[in-house]
Amino acid sequence: MISPVFTPTCAEMTIKKVCCLGAGYVGGPTCSIMAYKCPDIQVIVVDKSKQRIDEWNSDVLPIYEPGLDEVVKQCRGKNLHFSTEIETAIKEADLIFISVNTPTKTFGYGKGKAADLKYVELAARDIVETVESGFKIVVEKSTVPVKAAESISTILHSKQKAGVEFQVLSNPEFLAEGSAITDLLHAERVLIGGEQSPKGKLAIGALSWIYQHWIPEEKILTMDTWSSELSKLAANAFLAQRISSINALTPLCEETGADVSEVAKAIGKDSRIGSKFLQASVGFGGSCFQKDILNLVYICESLGLQEVAAYWNSVIVINDYQKRRFSLRIVHRLFNTVTDKRISILGFAFKKNTGDTRESAAIHLSKHLMDENAKLAIYDPKVDKQQILDDLSHPYISEDPSRVARLVTIHQSAYEAGQGSHALVICTEWDEFVKLDFRRMYEIMEKPAFVFDGRKILDHEALISIGFEVETIGKRFNQSANRLDDF
Repeated sequence: MISPVFTPTCAEMTIKKVCCLGAGYVGGPTCSIMAYKCPDIQVIVVDKSKQRIDEWNSDVLPIYEPGLDEVVKQCRGKNLHFSTEIETAIKEADLIFISVNTPTKTFGYGKGKAADLKYVELAARDIVETVESGFKIVVEKSTVPVKAAESISTILHSKQKAGVEFQVLSNPEFLAEGSAITDLLHAERVLIGGEQSPKGKLAIGALSWIYQHWIPEEKILTMDTWSSELSKLAANAFLAQRISSINALTPLCEETGADVSEVAKAIGKDSRIGSKFLQASVGFGGSCFQKDILNLVYICESLGLQEVAAYWNSVIVINDYQKRRFSLRIVHRLFNTVTDKRISILGFAFKKNTGDTRESAAIHLSKHLMDENAKLAIYDPKVDKQQILDDLSHPYISEDPSRVARLVTIHQSAYEAGQGSHALVICTEWDEFVKLDFRRMYEIMEKPAFVFDGRKILDHEALISIGFEVETIGKRFNQSANRLDDF
């Protein structure tokens, strides 16, 4: 049950120093905005990776987010610090965020579905072994299963020293990569879960007070810990469900001649449904949606709720189907063979305005095309060469890393990647791809020249007028040069 926000007085609880364990996609941006909006609070982000900390202290940050550079440069060295001195930061902090990685398990019980909480546990153990005195608020910021905060609390209290007291809160993040700074500055809601005891409410109030420096009080929702944890998983599951729902309509649109964009527009006008997350594409990716849904599936299975687990798992099934179907469509349109054909992959990040490639549709599409011995020419404006090669060489994607060296080349521009290609495949909706000179691109490509728009961002009629053979998600074209067959 949601309860009113409790705001402590200075006499009850004053937060002067905040520490964040983990300098990743959540910890770095979140603490940067916290320092920006709370100039009287010292914020330190710590990580065991010296390389990552060095990057946060350099002119080239390890994370690309619009607006992040400006915030970090304004606060760094003043009340925002990045360090590998973990013990010192923990000892001095009044409030400690745990913002470490929680990947899906790749081994043992729960493999492929359950969250691996080893880094969360290690963080909790570091805290309890380091803290020597005082009242410490420990905030679970990583996305974790329901009752993970209870596990953290158990570890903290098992070795708690005399004169030390811990309160554990859940404060899930709701950041969309590519718009994280905007999401932090103008959050629709902030969730804080904790014990509904006097000291639990004191801790909740202290964290609420920090957010109230820039978030209206009515947007800060406080609740019990378990509801807070489940709300994060449920929110991502609902959003991913919408994407899979519209994607499930794309093959039907292609078969019947309907346009999925028009269908989405009509559906979105229904106030009960709304227009967000109804953009059909080659499939969703990123670090959250698939991981969180699989975690939800695992929890349901563990509790014997098999029908509920099957329902949420179907969201993943449709997403995998969409990626596989798009790659098969490429092979089909290229006369049922792509062996030794050069195919340009434009975009490798899972979405625009980020360099994150986790669960990117481009990775799985590339795998399918490499399985068919296609030669891939890849370009992404924000993903570096080594990241692309590492992703494609992962054992899950390629059992033979030498195949990647033989079939894949990385390029510095879309035109360089498109030179001599049989097809362009749009995998990420980068703005620069919309602005390409497609007449120039057509001239440098093999003929017939194909465009496969996996993000529905291009002017398809203009491309057809140039001479391209065009394919996109959820729409069938009548092209003068070659009318498309039903797929």
